[in-house]
Amino acid sequence: MELHNLKPAKGSVKKDKRVARGQGSGRGGTSTRGHKGAKSRSGYKSKRNFEGGQMPLQMRLPKRGFKNINRVTYVPINVERLQEVADKYSLTTIDMNTLVSNGIVRKNDKVKILGNGELSTKLDVNVHACSATAKAIIEKQGGSVNIV
Repeated sequence: MELHNLKPAKGSVKKDKRVARGQGSGRGGTSTRGHKGAKSRSGYKSKRNFEGGQMPLQMRLPKRGFKNINRVTYVPINVERLQEVADKYSLTTIDMNTLVSNGIVRKNDKVKILGNGELSTKLDVNVHACSATAKAIIEKQGGSVNIV
């Protein structure tokens, strides 16, 4: 095999369909578009989900659920995570500024403390929300919880 006798595999290369290039091409006249109607005209484009005038599927199905615009989403932080943060940065007071500056939460996040884990140091916590379990654990160590 040499460079001069390389050929593509038989049947892998097809000639382009040259449409609207005269009657002799076999594809003149209506140019493979059939007769009349919107589909034969230039600029035709059917709408997405158009089913030929039949009621579209997304309109046949019932609506479900809703999105509550008043929902408040909190970033959950467990008591054990508070302990890790307090140990790592040697803190006694944990508030939003501390959490944001250390990259634990973002500036506009709302934080809720949850009661999973153990706490071994006295902490004063200032956050947006706190579960009853977490509050009990923090106050048991002599700390306090302030809701901002």
